[in-house]
Amino acid sequence: MTVGIYSFQVGAGPFGAIVVGFVAGSTTLVAGQFAFSVARSPIVRLVVGLLFALPAARAGYDVTLAFAHIGVPSEWWRGAFAVVGAITVGGTAWARMSIVGNPLLEKWCRAGPTSAAHGGSGHEQVTPRLHRLFVWDRRGNRSSA
Repeated sequence: MTVGIYSFQVGAGPFGAIVVGFVAGSTTLVAGQFAFSVARSPIVRLVVGLLFALPAARAGYDVTLAFAHIGVPSEWWRGAFAVVGAITVGGTAWARMSIVGNPLLEKWCRAGPTSAAHGGSGHEQVTPRLHRLFVWDRRGNRSSA
C-alpha cells in the first residue's frame, strides 16, 4: 500500500498507483508464502507468519472499530467488537499463510503411490514423518491418517 501511495505522490496517477500497489502487494505475498513454505525452522515460519498476520489483525481491529462507531453506543462494546474483528482477520491471514505446503516434500508424497504401481508397497521412498501424515491404500490413493 505504501508503494502505491508513493507512486501516486510522484506522479503515476490513480490508475498507475493502483497497478503498482497491486503488483508490489502480490509480489510480497508470493515471496512470503514461498519463504513460509520452504522454511524448516518453526521460528522462521513463526516470524514470517507474524509479519503477515499482525498487520492484518491491526487492520481488522481498525476497520471493525470504525464500523462499530456507526451503530454501537457503548465504548466497551465497540472495543470488544474490534478485538473480535482483529482476531478474525489476523487468524484468517495466518491460516492463508499456513495453507501453502512445502514444495520440497511434495515430490516425496507423489513418489509413494507411483512406486506401488511397480510392485512395491508405496512406502519405500517416504520418510517416517511423512508416513505418519499420509497413508496410501493398495490402489495408491492417498488418505489422511
